[in-house]
Amino acid sequence: MTSIHAPGPSQPSFEDLGRHLRVTTFCVVDLETTGAGPDSEITEIGAVKVCGGEPLGEFQTLVRPSVPIPAMIQVLTGITDAMVATAPSPAEVIPEFVQFADGCVLVAHNAPFDVGFLKRACGQLGIRWPNPVVVDTVTLARRVLPKGEVINCKLGTLAAHFRATTRPDHRALSDAHATVEVLHALLERTGRLGIDTVEDLRELLLHVPPERRAKRVWAKQLPEAPGIYWFEREGRDANGSPHTEVLYVGKSRNLRKRVASYFSAAEQRTRIHEMVRVATGVRGIECATDLEAQVRELRMIAARSPRYNQRSRNQHRLWWLKLTSGSFPRLVATRTPSPGDLFWGPFPGLAAARESARAFRDAFGVLERRHHRSSRGSWVIPEPEGYETGVERLRNAWLGDVRELLASASPRLAELVAQEHFEEAGELTDRLLAAHQTSRRFHRVHSLAGCPELVAAAPEHGEWAVHVIRFGKLAGAARARTAQVPETAEATRELSETVKEAPGGLPAGSFEEAERIADWLESPGVRFLDTVGDWAWPAHCALDQERVTELITTGVVGRSR
Repeated sequence: MTSIHAPGPSQPSFEDLGRHLRVTTFCVVDLETTGAGPDSEITEIGAVKVCGGEPLGEFQTLVRPSVPIPAMIQVLTGITDAMVATAPSPAEVIPEFVQFADGCVLVAHNAPFDVGFLKRACGQLGIRWPNPVVVDTVTLARRVLPKGEVINCKLGTLAAHFRATTRPDHRALSDAHATVEVLHALLERTGRLGIDTVEDLRELLLHVPPERRAKRVWAKQLPEAPGIYWFEREGRDANGSPHTEVLYVGKSRNLRKRVASYFSAAEQRTRIHEMVRVATGVRGIECATDLEAQVRELRMIAARSPRYNQRSRNQHRLWWLKLTSGSFPRLVATRTPSPGDLFWGPFPGLAAARESARAFRDAFGVLERRHHRSSRGSWVIPEPEGYETGVERLRNAWLGDVRELLASASPRLAELVAQEHFEEAGELTDRLLAAHQTSRRFHRVHSLAGCPELVAAAPEHGEWAVHVIRFGKLAGAARARTAQVPETAEATRELSETVKEAPGGLPAGSFEEAERIADWLESPGVRFLDTVGDWAWPAHCALDQERVTELITTGVVGRSR
């Protein structure tokens, strides 16, 4: 497969570079409330906006709650019912605060308390919570300060320890000013630990292990572009020779950002934590399009069998049903259908193949030949009368008309429902629905596998993705601006991989690759630039859900939809 990129201007995104703490705007907020319970309300909001150690603005207002302020809270804060009687309501205050804090990193001392009240107030007013990065100075102090340096992490204790000029007094604005000074003192400590960006700070707060955080520099070598990446481990094989093991393969529309996420607190999968721990490096390949990245990922997983990948490792270990030759053809499950066989599928395992065989046995009377002679009924000689007709009906279903198969169960289904055997009726319905889905998958890919060449383009990330597909395999990929599409398509076509048609109507690549290609071809906005051969499905190989339900429940085949 070839890949071409028509060059255009690009620059690293601000997000990928990381927001340095010196240029980050913080909104430090403090609330006073009627209490701590779920029915408590805000009585005062105070906030200070700072950047680079300099104040940018303040926000302060009392808030009129809908309930009286408890006497104990009035004594603690000095805010009385009389003071808030004429104050603005939450409906007036909250939108103004959200606008004031827009684009800032939100800071609070014991942030879950303050942020919880703000989120709840937004929800009650139908205001979308902006979901900012939140820094809790309590957690930050516990991460940064050595054990025993302070007796506790209360705001008053920390303010006194760092000699803050503002003393906390349970009023929102003064407590916010005190929190600003505590924040700056703590950030000075984090600078000594190499914490320079908001992303670094967030990982420190969420307690990402230093060893994992240190590997984040691996992501900086990767481009901000679609592609595949793989984690690897350098070691030695049984003979002592140098050996590189591919541990995990993935794809992304933004390689740098995706790989960086493996070293952050957002990554919670235990097996991935283990993978990152044993990895000695990460590498990547930039791809011209998202589809090329998907396909390269599939191919590399198939070739290297990475132990930490769970999906797509068995792309070539599918099961099929085939019809044997002879006087009394049987259904047999196989992993390797021959080019001359009439076969159908695929199935993820032998059990699924046999469930489908049961559906055909019930519908058309065609028996299954099991692999073991001990299986009861495996070698029963069928009655000649009617068996040949059943085989022909099965052939017709496999060749692209599933209507009779779906309709065949209607009498049995009605009988089971009448007898209130609902579980058995459900199992029968599930077998037919699975067979219908298999028919759709088979003919969708079979039609693509028989097409010598498709050249198509679709809008993608402000440009056009151009693909050359041959016999169901991606042979070339490129991206280009609108004016360059015809020229780029022709160049990609000339440089694309030569692909030979696979025997038996299977795609030249893996079945899963062909399905990814079909997904792309059927997506909105795709335009066909050139076609060699036909790409068409049988009319009745797959039906809409309403028609499927109607066939299974009524058995009426005559109509077409």
